[in-house]
Formats: sequence, structure tokens, C-alpha cells
Amino acid sequence: MSRFFRGCTIVWVVLRYGLDELVLSSFQHPWLHRLRRVLTIGRKLDAPRGQRLREALEQLGPIFVKFGQVLSTRSDLMPPDVAEELAKLQDRVPPFDSQIAVDTIERNFRKPLDEIFVQFERTPVASASIAQVHFAVTRDKHGVEREVAVKVLRPGMKTVIDKDLALMHMMAGWVEKLSADGKRLKPRQVVAEFDNYLHDELDLVREASNAAQLRRNMEGLDLVLIPEVFWDYCHAEVMVMERMHGVPISQTERLREAGVDIPQLARDGVTLFFTQVFRDGFFHADMHPGNIMVSLAPATFGRYISLDFGIVGTLTEFDKEYLAQNFLAFFRRDYKRVAALHIESGWVPASTRVEELEAAIRAVCEPYFDRPLAEISLGMVLMRLFQTSRRFQVEIQPQLVLLQKTLLNIEGLGRQLDPNLDLWSTAKPFLEKWMLEQMGPQRFWRELQAEAPRYAKLIPELPRLVHAALQRQQAADPELVQELLREQRRTNRLLQGLVYGGLGFVLGMLAMQVLTRIRLF
Repeated sequence: MSRFFRGCTIVWVVLRYGLDELVLSSFQHPWLHRLRRVLTIGRKLDAPRGQRLREALEQLGPIFVKFGQVLSTRSDLMPPDVAEELAKLQDRVPPFDSQIAVDTIERNFRKPLDEIFVQFERTPVASASIAQVHFAVTRDKHGVEREVAVKVLRPGMKTVIDKDLALMHMMAGWVEKLSADGKRLKPRQVVAEFDNYLHDELDLVREASNAAQLRRNMEGLDLVLIPEVFWDYCHAEVMVMERMHGVPISQTERLREAGVDIPQLARDGVTLFFTQVFRDGFFHADMHPGNIMVSLAPATFGRYISLDFGIVGTLTEFDKEYLAQNFLAFFRRDYKRVAALHIESGWVPASTRVEELEAAIRAVCEPYFDRPLAEISLGMVLMRLFQTSRRFQVEIQPQLVLLQKTLLNIEGLGRQLDPNLDLWSTAKPFLEKWMLEQMGPQRFWRELQAEAPRYAKLIPELPRLVHAALQRQQAADPELVQELLREQRRTNRLLQGLVYGGLGFVLGMLAMQVLTRIRLF
């Protein structure tokens, strides 16, 4: 019944704000225009369409707000007036009462507000779908005052999200049973992935740990600043972190006037994304403009400032290697390799002919190489890729849903910063360098170092273990002792072969590294 009532609420909001009229007006068929006029009789829809869409998404709750945030970064897909209005969802969702925020803080800390902070600004500086942020000043154990940002969870979020997710699970089940593409699209697994990261976002201690991990990963990169987390002030509903000073990345004119190199900023964003994905396998997965600023401080001028770490993505070593190989083959226009990788990974049926898939991928991708973002029609690319995926039964990979969402954010951000950005030439050198590190002796040495503690413990114990086994077997059966000695001799020969083979492998990898670098440079 709760899912039924939630569905009725969604329909009521759609009708109240005239979203059905927005959809029907986008079609050119005369009978659809007549249907639109009939459906709007008696309804007052004077507000601009972008405002109506934004208010409807705010009314429907956090899941719909996040959908609007993704759309707001895609001015190439949305009319300018709608994209501009949806941009308000990034950090200007209507705030909740500041007294509720104060009560939440005092309940979690079990102290009055004045005993927690030296100063607390009751007017929120930013408000989003899940939480809102207040600036404050705290004093550490050494008596030093620090400017901080206090993030407070919106009340009642779990109930609203659970209702929407229950409805999405039900609809995913229908799609899987009734749609011919149900098995390939894996809607239930996709919704389950969505469910996991939304519930993770409701735990601000988990978000604090994400921020701490990203801060460690990004040390020494000199491209991005991550706020420090104050663990003594973090709870499930309250998170306190270092206050960051910068200019929102959406204010490109202000950044340009300050002397920031905007094209370089766009290239740094691509490098930052690929570093987090392929080097670390741990990436910020909510990179819309509301969560990104640029530092103008002299010591960190032109660096990104990342905020809001509720949603992060992770990739396994298997996923990282296959994705990197796909990207690299794509950038080199080696479509046959792309097709072979899809078949090897099981993303398409094993019976698929490599040549047919190669030709289909080439037809989709080749027209868009060597073009800046401003000349790429993403809508057309997505439509043609979807048609190709249906034809070849390409299975959706639920574990990559966050990565795909983040790629949309990154491309939209790059389009806003520098429409002339060439994604391919920017990303290709990074991936080539990464692949060299993954295939060369550097990786072999890293893995050997990782296993060294285990070998260090095992090798000294081997003589004692062999001696004990020989004594037991000699007391039991002399024939078994002789068999054990023969087996040990065979093992020794095998170990010698492995040592020689390992040396040959290392020498071969070194030779391959030299030849590869000669080929590249």
C-alpha cells in the first residue's frame, strides 16, 4: 500500500506542475498538441517550464533531486532555460529550519551548542537534497580556533528514500519480467546498486571516512584540495570538516577575471578523474558544479576544491584493467580490440562475431574523433550506442553505474569550462602511462613486495616442517620416506625451473618496456 500511495503522490505532483504538458509539447505530432491542450484545461501553468520542473523534483524528494542535478550539467541535452533552473538543485534546495539543525547537533553531541562551537552561523550557506551546511568556528585541544563547515542531515530522509526505492524495486521487477531487454538491462541489480550508495550517503561518518581516504589518495598530486575531517566532531547525522575558501566552478567569468587558466582547468579535471578511477579505483562520484570550487589562494591558485563525499565509486582490479584496455584501444581507434575485450569480459555473448561488433563500434565512434566537445552530439552518440547494445545483447554492468553517472558529470563540466576541450588527446597519454606501469616490471616488483611478509614467514619454517614430516614418515613407513624424498627432489627441480623462468620473465618484461617506450616516443 505504501508503494501504491507513493505512486499516486508522484502522479499528483506530475499533474500539479504540468510535467505531462512539458513532455507532450516536445513532440511535433498535431494530435499530441491537441491532447496537450485538452489535458491542461483547468490547470494554471503560468510559471516557466524550468521552474515547474525544478519545483516538482524538489517536491518529490532526494532521488529526483539527484536526477535533476545530473541533467543540470548537460546543457547540450537540455534547453538553456531548463538547465539554468535545474542548476539551483546543486546547492540551493530550500533549507530546513535552522532550529532543527541545532537540535540535531545537540542530540548527537549531547551538549548545548555553545559548548561545542565558539561561533555558529544559523543561516545555512548551502542546502542540498540530503543535508545542509552551516559555517562555524571551533577550538581544538591546544586552544587554536579553526573555521569549520558543519554538515547536518535532513530529518526524515531515510523514510522518503525507502519509499522511493521500494517503488523502484517493484518497477524494476516489472521491467525484467515484461521487457524483452529485461535480462540484458539488469534493472533489479542497477536499482540495488543505487540503493546501496543512497543509504551510504545517509551515514555522515561513512562520508567522513570517504573524505579522509580521498585526501590521502590525492596528496602530492597538486591538482585538488580535500577538506580535513575533524573526527572528534563527527556523528551519523553531523559531520564537521575544514572550511574551504574558493570560487564555485560554475562562475567561469569570475575565475577568468582572477587569472585562472580555464582550458588548463578543464584538462586538469580530466586528469583528476582518470587518476582517481584507474590509479586508485576510488573516485568522487557526485562531481556536479555544486560540489566543486576553485582555489584563488596564492599557495594553491587554480586547484580544484572537492566537497560532498557521500557518494564514491570503487572498482576492482579486474574492472580497472578491462576499462583501461577498452579506453586505450578506443583512443587508438583499435575497434577490433574493443570488440574482443567485450567478448572476453562476458559483456556480450561468446558467440558474437568479432568482425561484426568491430564494424558496429567503428560506425558509432569514428565520426566523433578529433572533434572538440562543442561539435559532439552526445544525444546522437548515446542513441546509436543504445541501438548497438540492443543488437549485440550487451549486458549492463551494475557495478559501473556510478562510473557512467560520473562520466556524464565530467563531460558536462568540461563542456561548460572549455567547449574546445579534446577529451581523447587529454586522456590518452595518461592511460598509456598507466598501462605501462600495470604491464611492466614496476607492477611485478610491487606485487612481490606485497607478498614479501608472507614469504619471509614461510621460508624459514620450511626446513623444520620438512624435518618433522620426515621423522613422522620414517617412524611409520620407510617406503613412504623414500617416496617423500623423491617428491622433494622433483620439487627442487621445479623450483629451479621457476627461478630461471622468473628471471627470464623479468628480462623479457624489461625488453618489452624498452621496445614499448621506443614505439611510443
